[in-house]
Amino acid sequence: MTSIDYQIRPAIAADRPQWNPLWQGYLRFYEASLADELSDLLWQRIIDPDHAIQARLAVAADGSLAGLVHFFPHAHTWYAEPVCYLNDLFVLPEIRGGGIGKSLIDAVVDEAKRQHWSEVYWHTQHHNAVARGLYDKVTGGTDGFVNYCINIARLEGSAQP
Repeated sequence: MTSIDYQIRPAIAADRPQWNPLWQGYLRFYEASLADELSDLLWQRIIDPDHAIQARLAVAADGSLAGLVHFFPHAHTWYAEPVCYLNDLFVLPEIRGGGIGKSLIDAVVDEAKRQHWSEVYWHTQHHNAVARGLYDKVTGGTDGFVNYCINIARLEGSAQP
């Protein structure tokens, strides 16, 4: 199947049973695991229309889910308008390369245009070569910045990622 076979739309509460395997696949790809409570919290945020975190899903004609993207706007010191962080992007491995990932990114960009957000940005691991190929096509290449992170929960000895 190609991306033409899929509709990109916002998540709804009834999507939870199919969203969870996609979310778990994303976490496995990044060799991460989260407590069920954190996944539950994320889902509650996604379906809460008053929360900043949003999701778009790739849905086949038969109603099955093939991919997800999570994103949220936030203030930025360099722009008057918010920017958008594309936090998670995942497409089922067996159908990658058919344009679904690009369609999901395009859906976030479309929302950014509608909301007048200044930019959409994201990170990936340097060894994620397949995704980076798509990202280079979509963006024209990296912006040259290197990502650093201090995980406060780990500094304090918490079990949270």
